[in-house]
Order: sequence, then structure tokens, then C-alpha cells
Amino acid sequence: MQFPANLRYTKDHEWISIEGNIATVGITDFAQHELGDIVFVDVDTKGKPMTGGEVFGTVEAVKTVSDLFLPISGTIIEVNAALEGNPDAVNNDPYGAGWMIKMEMDNPAEADTLLDAAAYKDLIGE
Repeated sequence: MQFPANLRYTKDHEWISIEGNIATVGITDFAQHELGDIVFVDVDTKGKPMTGGEVFGTVEAVKTVSDLFLPISGTIIEVNAALEGNPDAVNNDPYGAGWMIKMEMDNPAEADTLLDAAAYKDLIGE
């Protein structure tokens, strides 16, 4: 499994990448492996201001449906439309083509409270 050092992670297995005031969010390689093959991604919260920890969507795998939690507070400004026709991108490239949302952060410093790669590895026992 991969745990890119440039990302931050949540205890709920989302990752976040930050560029300026914009954050890209997806689920970790670990989460994808635990869920199994992702067959559908549903995010209907675009444009809605949200607080970190709130559910921003769901991902459906062959075995289960799982909530997606927003890592930090902000507003979702873009949903990865490519996942609509190709949710398999989450399975094959969770940190690249399998990203789920882009959001405008309310407070970028809030990301400092998230886990780094080493702490996330410890959390999942890697």
C-alpha cells in the first residue's frame, strides 16, 4: 500500500492534498483495499459550506456502502466527474485519478491537526 508523504490523512481514511486555499480529497489506498472494488461514488454536497467531520458523500463497494467524511471545514467546489463513468479509478489510482472532491478551505491551518503519513501508518498498523 502507498502512503504519500506529501498528503495529510484522517482517522476515517480520507486523504487531503493542499495547494493554496484549495484542497483535494479522496480515500486512502488502505480504505479502498478494505472496502473492495468501488462501484459507485455519490457526492451531492457541491456548493454547500460544511464543517470538518461532516459526511460529504458515500462510496459504494460490492460489499457495502461507506460514508465519506470531510477532513476540514470548507465548501466543495468541484466533484470528480470522471468517477461517474469510471469509479474504478478509485481502485486503481486512489491518490491520482481517483480523487473525489476539491474544496475551498475555511481555515488551511486546520489541516495541521490531521495525521501525517507516519502517524496514519501507525493508526492502521502498517
